[in-house]
Amino acid sequence: MVLLLIIAISFFGVLRGDVFLNPINIQNMMVASPEIGVLAVAMALAMLTGGIDLSLVAIANFTAITVSTVYSAVAANDPSQAEALAPLIILLGILVGVAGGAVNAFLISTVGIAPILATLATMQMYNGIAIVWTGGSTLYGAPEVLSALGTSTVATIPMLFIVFVLIAVLVGAMLSKTPFGKSIMLQGANVVAAKYSGIRSASVLYGTYLTTGLLGSFAGLLILARNPTASADYGASYVLLVIVIAVLGGTNPAGGYATVTGVVLATLVLQVVQSGFTSLRLSAYEYAIAQGVILIAVMVFDQVRIKRWRRKVPDTQTRAVAVADHAPADERA
Repeated sequence: MVLLLIIAISFFGVLRGDVFLNPINIQNMMVASPEIGVLAVAMALAMLTGGIDLSLVAIANFTAITVSTVYSAVAANDPSQAEALAPLIILLGILVGVAGGAVNAFLISTVGIAPILATLATMQMYNGIAIVWTGGSTLYGAPEVLSALGTSTVATIPMLFIVFVLIAVLVGAMLSKTPFGKSIMLQGANVVAAKYSGIRSASVLYGTYLTTGLLGSFAGLLILARNPTASADYGASYVLLVIVIAVLGGTNPAGGYATVTGVVLATLVLQVVQSGFTSLRLSAYEYAIAQGVILIAVMVFDQVRIKRWRRKVPDTQTRAVAVADHAPADERA
């Protein structure tokens, strides 16, 4: 990912350095990437368990709509009171996201519905509620604290990007340093081994989808901070994009392996490519083609690397373990 990032920056820098390497354009890339990046980190968490969360963008929009609606309603009567209540309004939006994650967790863990079907259903449900709520129109208004977050910088680095990095660091630390993070990885790597290790699958899934709902709400707040508007159809293309970023960042779709660092780098790579295509005045459709080409190239490279490594393993038993590590979750089970 680091190599891809360097290649992308160098390529567009050579072609349109006057536009692409402009400090304002670089700042714009750092402002645009956090909301996508947080959603991609959440998607990687869901994939880590062998599942998926298609409702993340809907949860983010639901959070933004909740905060914008409540804030605007209070500000219509007393703007100063709306600012005083801003922390509580933001907390309400976060709780909405966690509640959305709780519904996903219940359907997946307790009822036993496949994650792709459960989250597809909740995505439709959350989107439908949001459309009925807003009447299909765009809402305007956000607490000043969010607007300030969206416009402030630290040493020319946008605060939104700093928040994204902090969230990624915390999630990475959670995965690598806590028993819960280890349980998530073992759950996705081998369900049977997790069971015999004393790990409660239901608890892990509940914790995972509550966390993805929480991250979805954070993404909604970042969306509102970047542009103080909210709508039910914002980021319609984000669902597929965050899946691409998660896989591109090294997440195993079958579960068991993911790196937050890889997801962050993949987010930056695709943001650089998108900005580079814009500087070259290429269309969004051509950018979509580039996304697919990059993803295929990385997956092909990864498969070639794995096959070469397997051929270097002389011991049959060790090779069998290596193959199992990269097999789908159901086969490993």
